[in-house]
Amino acid sequence: MLSRELAIRLRDAGLRWHPARGDAFVVPDRDLDDHVFVLSDMVVELVDLPGGASILAFNGTTEWALDSLEAASAVWVPSEAQLRTLLGDAFVGLERVPGPPAAYAVTVQVAGRPTRHLDVAAEPAYARALLAALGVIPS
Repeated sequence: MLSRELAIRLRDAGLRWHPARGDAFVVPDRDLDDHVFVLSDMVVELVDLPGGASILAFNGTTEWALDSLEAASAVWVPSEAQLRTLLGDAFVGLERVPGPPAAYAVTVQVAGRPTRHLDVAAEPAYARALLAALGVIPS
């Protein structure tokens, strides 16, 4: 999963989010920085009961929620598949680079030239490549 910082860089680079079921997001600056949320129709929670039994508790639907948040206040954390889709025709390939440390390289076409973007995991490598495709120099 992408770091909150890299997700914020993508948003600041102009990546727009159209929330959909299954999307991951974070809520910065509200004492929730360490929590990743997933957009869903219903929350299901594992509850351990006295005596050792466990149940799956269905905690409600959208009508149940007492609190809300403007979608613009959340930061989308796109998945590897979503990042690859966002790269579109600019995507050339993903390769594993032997280590140590092992890394992943994503190659994209930017302004007609191939550029390669490395990271220790595939998702951040895709994000760095997308930043380049959006015209931001990745760091």
